[in-house]
Amino acid sequence: MSGKPKVAVIGTGGTISSMGRGPLELIDYGAAGRVLDVHGVLARVPELAEVAEVVPVPFRAIPSTALAWPEWKELLLICDRLAGEHPDLAGIVVTHGTATLEETAYFLSLTLKVALPVVVVGAQRPASALAADGPMNLLNACRVAADPGARGLGALVLLNDEIQAAREVTKTSTLRLQTFRTPDFGCLGHADADAIAWYRRPLRRMAPDTEFDMRGMEALPRVDIAYAYAGADGAAIEAFVAAGAKGIVVAGFAPGYVTPAMSEAMAAAVKQGVAVVTSSRAGSGRAARTTKNAALGFVTADNLTPQKARVLLAPALAHGITDLERVFATY
Repeated sequence: MSGKPKVAVIGTGGTISSMGRGPLELIDYGAAGRVLDVHGVLARVPELAEVAEVVPVPFRAIPSTALAWPEWKELLLICDRLAGEHPDLAGIVVTHGTATLEETAYFLSLTLKVALPVVVVGAQRPASALAADGPMNLLNACRVAADPGARGLGALVLLNDEIQAAREVTKTSTLRLQTFRTPDFGCLGHADADAIAWYRRPLRRMAPDTEFDMRGMEALPRVDIAYAYAGADGAAIEAFVAAGAKGIVVAGFAPGYVTPAMSEAMAAAVKQGVAVVTSSRAGSGRAARTTKNAALGFVTADNLTPQKARVLLAPALAHGITDLERVFATY
């Protein structure tokens, strides 16, 4: 026994696991086609042994653009298994590409049924890069997962020494290291060299105390996102309905408005039994619940980004929940 807290690390691939052609290959590193499995990632950070007893859990070695519902369900089941196999487990870390990291993290924060802290971590620079950020991000993620203060916060996101709530964080820059931000409220705390420092707690309902149990589900209902722009008609919404969408999230003009043509198509979708949720494309702030939208049967996403609103709407529809305004006000 090491005497260190035990932390499981599940590797899903992404930039944190990628190897480019050289130390200055910071953007087109995917062209090399080299992605380390979790053992390879951990081997590059021997300092992890100073903060935790790490349990490697192989999963995938792919970009996060290839991760969706099937992998999310597998992650839920793996977390269940780890909690059962390791009663002394302090927490779980999931390495992940940054493209869809926030969506995976929020899904886990809504649907996990284990009380252990789960920290999703990624990197902006590949493992082969000069001054790669992945090793420190991974070490700090393990420290946070093992910290008692991480319990009861749902899934967390750790990059750039900042601890973020899965519900609130979003990727805000393509290349900068400080890309993951919580625009409205700021981070929950910091992973500093001398301590894990906490400053606030999220209030919205989160795992494991949620009404969503996806472990036995075979599929998620189709939910699409339609983007509002000047002159947009209803073609995209009509196409989504024709494709079998059970829900549509609209990324509207701040604070959630759409063009007249889009509104007509949205209203027609509601009449066909499709759940329509209005959000804002601004990336910050609450979508307004107007008298007109309410009369047309549109649901308001609160301050969730369009991609996060989709992640919440799909499990709600899968469980046959109809009071969606309550859901978006609760989670």
